Amino acid sequence: MKVIALFAVMVCVATVGLSTSLFDVTRHNSNVWPDVQDDVKMPGIVILGKGSKLGGVRFDHVSHNGGTYSISGTGPIGCTECHHAARPASEIAKHPPLKTAWPADRTTTLTADLFAKDAAAAGVAKCADCHASAGEKPKLLEKIPEIKHESSAAMISLNNQQAMHRSCAGCHTEYKKTHPQSKAPTAMQCVMCHKKGT
Repeated sequence: MKVIALFAVMVCVATVGLSTSLFDVTRHNSNVWPDVQDDVKMPGIVILGKGSKLGGVRFDHVSHNGGTYSISGTGPIGCTECHHAARPASEIAKHPPLKTAWPADRTTTLTADLFAKDAAAAGVAKCADCHASAGEKPKLLEKIPEIKHESSAAMISLNNQQAMHRSCAGCHTEYKKTHPQSKAPTAMQCVMCHKKGT
């Protein structure tokens, strides 16, 4: 089922002809960057897809990490569901196709408690620091991560656009299976997330 959802995301993206640089991230009320050590705060609203033909995506970080948006619907989404590189390499190896830990010598797993205790040392990177726009070099990695396509031998470059669509739509699709009344948009409901003027 995940393969179908992920394929639907790729079809949606190809159909609307989105630019590969669409998922540059603008953060509001935040400076959670790896190179910023003073006054690190968890972001409230993050604007994804700035410059998209369909409009940007207003992502409410607080609602996702503080509400009941986990796939089970019983609690918040764990930090590493999105910040998947924020755990030790030995833990990442248990979750293929993921391969990269950041920083590479990481010994802790990012949690809300770890962030609250010492935000500057928690090791949080923004999505585009690893998943750069197509044709650009990521800030934290030598190159944009790649994975083998789910149903072929083709390799997929997990640029910003691919990573965001796979992560967001994949989670929303799984959530809707157990919460059909949810308003969480799925792969073929592009304009439920993308809004002109955002």
